[in-house]
Amino acid sequence: MKYIDEFRDPKIAHRLVQEIARSVTRDWTMMEICGGQTHTLVRYGFEEMLPKQVHLVHGPGCPVCVTPLEVVDKAIALAARPDVIFVSYGDMLRVPGSKKDLFHVKAEGGDVRIVYSPMEALKLARANPEKKIIFFGIGFETTAPPHAMAVLSAHREGLTNLYMLASHVLVPPAIRTLLESPHNRVQAFIAPGHVCTVVGFDQYESLARDYKVPIVVAGFEPLDLLEAIHMLVTQLEAGKYEVGNQYARSVTRYGNIPAQRAVEEIFEVCDRKWRGIGSIPMSGMRINAKYAAYDAERVFGIEDTTVEEPKECIAAEVLMGLKKPLDCPEFGARCKPESPLGAPMVSPEGACSAYYQYKRHLAPVGGH
Repeated sequence: MKYIDEFRDPKIAHRLVQEIARSVTRDWTMMEICGGQTHTLVRYGFEEMLPKQVHLVHGPGCPVCVTPLEVVDKAIALAARPDVIFVSYGDMLRVPGSKKDLFHVKAEGGDVRIVYSPMEALKLARANPEKKIIFFGIGFETTAPPHAMAVLSAHREGLTNLYMLASHVLVPPAIRTLLESPHNRVQAFIAPGHVCTVVGFDQYESLARDYKVPIVVAGFEPLDLLEAIHMLVTQLEAGKYEVGNQYARSVTRYGNIPAQRAVEEIFEVCDRKWRGIGSIPMSGMRINAKYAAYDAERVFGIEDTTVEEPKECIAAEVLMGLKKPLDCPEFGARCKPESPLGAPMVSPEGACSAYYQYKRHLAPVGGH
């Protein structure tokens, strides 16, 4: 298919791998942030294809994976209310809370529905004025604009029965936290193309400069990622640390300004807990006071609680690039997509899900 196959040309891929092999002289560890990029890397066997000096580790770029356990529990409590229609992207229904997931709430009689756009929540609010429609708004900077537009549309229409349980997160603070970790081993980053389509890449320049790490914005096709890896290896070998834009067909320096303005109108930056990682200062977005009437947490008075992560799940170490899914003793045994212990096995963008789909045959023998 045109515009897809051209980014999967095996001859060009082979040539890029050869160029990377000619360029690299020492070991380098790089992390891709986006879960969509993780799946491409795993699906096409990049770890086996690239020179052994290039080490790929997977970052916290899956919005389902980093949504805090406490927020999932809040969603479950709201969805169980008899006066609520709870709407969510499909992946979130299987994410385990501390006791159950949203599918269990649905099985127990809760009105839980899957949507593919926040605008579907608007339609439900119009059609069901006697019900409280709560949309589960998760994601990175990519999903924030349509979520903001849904709130703006509800405000303009005067809808009073639409609410959002918002759990948005921001990429740059997460990268900063990873770089400041005493266990960090990442020397370069592949930045998420979809996020940068919205916000641009200028905010990554201070990260590259302050921490002396090269960063390249990349797309999601095999050739996108091979080119980005080549760009990073070239910088690393030359001792440079700049922000490159491989995904120029979609990303500009300052991004989509109208989308950013919509987000700024509805949301404000806040501290946010990331599942498995902990609280990261100024790494999230919540609905601001002007639009508090649409904030499910404020309206329904949901209290903050602290919930312990399952001890047998190593999702935190996977999300921080310290371990890979195959290092988990429960991978493919107790933890599978149909019975996940942690969120990275649930989402199609989760690293554990990618490894289960494409690499579970490599798991150690004995229970996997």
